Amino acid sequence: MNLLIELLAFAVAIGVLVVVHEYGHYSVARLCGVKVLRFSIGFGKPLFQWVSPKTGTEWTIAALPLGGYVKMLDERETGGAPIPAAALPHAFNRQSVWRRFAIVAAGPVANFLLAIVLFALVFATGVTEPAAVVAAPAPNTPAALAGFDGGETIVAVRAENAGESERVRSWSDLRWKLLGAAFDHKRVVLSAKDAHGTSDFQLDLRGVTEKDVDDDFMSRLGFEPGGGKLTVAGVQPGSAAQKAGLAVGDRLRAINGIPTDNATAFIAYVKSHAGTPVTLQVERGGQAAGRLEDVRIVPQSQRDDASGQQIGRIGAELATQVPSIDVRYGPVESLQLGARRTWDLAVYSVRMFGRMIVGEASLKNLSGPVTIADYAGKSARLGPSAFLSFLALVSISLGVLNLLPIPVLDGGHLLYYLVEAVTGKVVSDRWQLVFQRAGLACIVALSAIALFNDLARLIHF
Repeated sequence: MNLLIELLAFAVAIGVLVVVHEYGHYSVARLCGVKVLRFSIGFGKPLFQWVSPKTGTEWTIAALPLGGYVKMLDERETGGAPIPAAALPHAFNRQSVWRRFAIVAAGPVANFLLAIVLFALVFATGVTEPAAVVAAPAPNTPAALAGFDGGETIVAVRAENAGESERVRSWSDLRWKLLGAAFDHKRVVLSAKDAHGTSDFQLDLRGVTEKDVDDDFMSRLGFEPGGGKLTVAGVQPGSAAQKAGLAVGDRLRAINGIPTDNATAFIAYVKSHAGTPVTLQVERGGQAAGRLEDVRIVPQSQRDDASGQQIGRIGAELATQVPSIDVRYGPVESLQLGARRTWDLAVYSVRMFGRMIVGEASLKNLSGPVTIADYAGKSARLGPSAFLSFLALVSISLGVLNLLPIPVLDGGHLLYYLVEAVTGKVVSDRWQLVFQRAGLACIVALSAIALFNDLARLIHF
């Protein structure tokens, strides 16, 4: 059943993104007076064809659905057959360089516009997200150095020297605001509420490098969602947890006197205390619900496959229930936030790709169709908001990818047109052929790496 959901979600995602991208090319071509011969979703043998009596465009759905194309009237692609004189003004190659530029750029632009609309729908319809409550930060992290103790709710953020604050509505909102400040290497002031009122905390992000900006970005800063309940969801037979008497339903309140409400921080503490006794304050579940006990436990020392170091494990499965908040925005604000989120993600994608090129980020970040299908299925099972957000993210990635200055992609053609606009000369067919072969080699290499990463994730090597 899960496989069927993944395949259906993947088909819907690819279908929507390809149609929007190609329709961007199609619509601007029509506006520029260019005749469109074929609009194809997929490649290979046609499964369905229909010719519009009004425009003469052949609409096609082909057997291989991984992509699509718009074929326009072009003297270079007739195989030597002449084009009637009356049709020549409608040929793509007869258009001005800026019209050709607009037609080619319209595909990626359509993907960005789709992302804005999808994000705006998510923001307008509302989504449940973790509240911006922080857990106790690890020592010497930027959050700890800023003075956070854990349990504070961050309500606003502003630049150090700017007077206007931006409201923080949720954990996701906080992450994006800190991500933008980190890219700009700023010091920011976070306003946070606790039992004693509202206080300001100065967070220094000047030392954060682009290499630090990844999925663990917030953890590197010392920020983890807090204010919730950390409970035992399972106990492995023969483990340190079982020997110490931990049971399913027990709530973990503190470890060695340090309050704990976050699984990530708890696990990190346990890992650093291999073979060293620690004391857990446990609120019992079940029949002894509400009773507090101190439980002494010795984390078992095990070798970590990733780092090769000895780390501590107690053999308990943990579940975190963090406070959540329903986030909903008005129509205008939703569009503004959708545009801003799209811009932030596009910039992040470009910077991440640049880091991979110079070796500052791993090529393991590239994903192929298997991973996309997996995430499509997972997001579809989480609900409409998650699936729409996933579609927006992939749409942005598709737009950025197509704008890369690689021949074969839209960005490669845009580069040719820029050269033509500056020099007044069209890039020769000979050089275009050379660049096209080089670009095709780049695409094949990237596809191979992405597919290898997909397989590596599947079999965990």
